[in-house]
Amino acid sequence: MKYFSTNDKSIKVSFREAVLNGIPLDKGLYFPEKIPTLNKDFFEKLPNLSNDQIAFECILKFTEKDIDKVSLRKIISETINFKFPCKKLSNDISVLELFHGPTMAFKDVGARFTSRVLSYFNSYSDKKVTVLVATSGDTGAAVASGFHGVEGIDVFILFPKDRISKVQEKQITIHSGNIYPVKVDGSFDDCQKMVKEALTDNDLMSKFNFTTANSINISRWIPQILYYFFAYKELIDSDKNIAVSIPSGNFGNLFSCLVSIGMGLPIKKVIASNNLNNSFTNYITSSCYEPRESIKTISSAMDVGDPSNFIRVAEFFLNDHDSVKKVIDAYSFNDEDTKIAIADLYEKYNYICDPHGAVGYLGVKKHKLLNKDFSYIFLETAHFSKFMDETRDCIKTSISYPDEIEKLLLKDGEYHQINTYSQFKNYINSID
Repeated sequence: MKYFSTNDKSIKVSFREAVLNGIPLDKGLYFPEKIPTLNKDFFEKLPNLSNDQIAFECILKFTEKDIDKVSLRKIISETINFKFPCKKLSNDISVLELFHGPTMAFKDVGARFTSRVLSYFNSYSDKKVTVLVATSGDTGAAVASGFHGVEGIDVFILFPKDRISKVQEKQITIHSGNIYPVKVDGSFDDCQKMVKEALTDNDLMSKFNFTTANSINISRWIPQILYYFFAYKELIDSDKNIAVSIPSGNFGNLFSCLVSIGMGLPIKKVIASNNLNNSFTNYITSSCYEPRESIKTISSAMDVGDPSNFIRVAEFFLNDHDSVKKVIDAYSFNDEDTKIAIADLYEKYNYICDPHGAVGYLGVKKHKLLNKDFSYIFLETAHFSKFMDETRDCIKTSISYPDEIEKLLLKDGEYHQINTYSQFKNYINSID
């Protein structure tokens, strides 16, 4: 398996090179030379396979010989050693819970996989790896947890000031040692621009062995294809077509869903459920993609005005807008819609949902108005306690933090604050 740059398809690298590079020097993104397919036998035996077996069969297609099979099985077992329940709310609506990992968010899978893959590759080198991460909340928390204490790897996590929840900020800033939290006076898009600039800064590249743990790195989105295989395993006997509603910010998760379809998974419709950061929704309706300044919402992890993985979504469909529209529907919802959805889920189904999952649920409701022949799955990407204030305001019941979050909030966090890229560059250079 080779991976080419979306800016120049003649640039082709191995899985190992793509992971260690993070992004190509031409500032494109790595994309698989071909989407690997799974044979008919795999799908026939899928109901009887364990999650580890499914994961091994899927991920091996992308890593091939760059990771030996024994090591890959170990990496997978450490990556997905928690549950991924798909709970049925009604006859045709289910919710896939992706928050049962250590930081209670779907980013745990990609972060744990990336940390272990980088550690595997770095075991053959005496040079330290420096990981750069921009986060709108959950990525940073998962990366801090997944990489903390990993030998030979330093991690700089950039997060936007006053734009992530207090739980997310604590999860990022309580770690020390090889974890360097950086608070940026700006938006997630500003953080992302700084990371991309540093990754191709010749001066820094001469001193540091850079990569990234954002979904721009292939090791982040590859394991996320597993969500859709796990969900399909639960609904395989459905007599309806399957539609998946994905609360979308940087679009790595949605791209992973497309890849799972390319591998043969029979999902018929993908719903991109957005908050007011609706660059992609506007693209679907107008065929014109125009990045915008991000808008602050209560579903803050989705506050991305220029999603990096849009370029991968477009490449998947060979940049043909009509082909995109055949598979993907997109809707956008405001904060008031989101609050009503949280209340609706609790009142109808006794289900407590965070704002991001609620946006996914809204996508289901909107699509369902015009379509009657689907079984729907929406993704609940974080535990509601990570957005306690927003959730608590919407439901008429008393809810409390889990014990582990209560203890977390009592801890003191530390971070370095910056305003500009030059300040970030100086900070990186100041670390021995």
